[in-house]
Formats: sequence, C-alpha cells, structure tokens
Amino acid sequence: MASIQLAESSEQIARCFPVMHQLRPKLAAQEFVERIEQQRREGYRLAFLEHDGAVAALAGFRVMSVLWSGRTLYVDDLVTDEAMRSSGFGEQMIVWLVSRARAENCETFSLDSGTQRQQAHAFYFRQGLRITDFHFQMQL
Repeated sequence: MASIQLAESSEQIARCFPVMHQLRPKLAAQEFVERIEQQRREGYRLAFLEHDGAVAALAGFRVMSVLWSGRTLYVDDLVTDEAMRSSGFGEQMIVWLVSRARAENCETFSLDSGTQRQQAHAFYFRQGLRITDFHFQMQL
C-alpha cells in the first residue's frame, strides 16, 4: 500500500530528488535540499508518495490567499516516477492534495502545467480540473 507524507528532514527531501529531476531537469542534486528548505521557509511543502520503499510520486505545494480566488492550495510541482506511471499514484496524490486543501479551508485548488505536457493535461482533465486561466511569464 502506498503512503503519502510530507518531506520534512533533509534525508526525506534528498530521496525525492530523482523523481523531481524528471520534472525539473535543470535542478542540480547538490543544491536540491537547500533550495527546498529555502522554499519551505516561504510556505512551500513537499509531499511524497512512497510505494515498496521507493518515492513513486511527489507534489510541491503551498497554501496562499490571492484576491481573485481567495484561499487556494497551489501546486508548484507534481510528478510520478516515469517507471511507475499509470499505476494510480498520480490520482492518489491529487486526491490527497484536494483533501488537504479542504482541510485547510481553501476555496480553490490550482496548478500550472507547461503547454508541452499534453499527457499531463489529459490526466488533469480526468481528475476534474479545468483550464481557467493563462499564465504569462517574462525571463529577467
């Protein structure tokens, strides 16, 4: 049975790197724990789903209040290990995140997804998420 927990120790965070690296290939292993710990000081939380002793999926998220949608649980990062996809782990993580959002009195649950991630978008649609906005960005 898979279990989901928050990565709170440096060791737990480091165990998440190989799966996070699949989503964020520009990340360097030697700076990963430090970067996550910095983000944790800013409200970021890293949850991981463990199956048979391995990290199968993870989600980085934060709870925040914004004028246009109220209190929201925003997912920064969501990925299932490539070798374990189509095993229901991504769905388990979404269900856990939505439950967490409700427990934290959020009005919305949201995430952004790169325009090139069509398979992820199909998954999000199956989970009941809908496209409501466009996200614009400028490199500085």
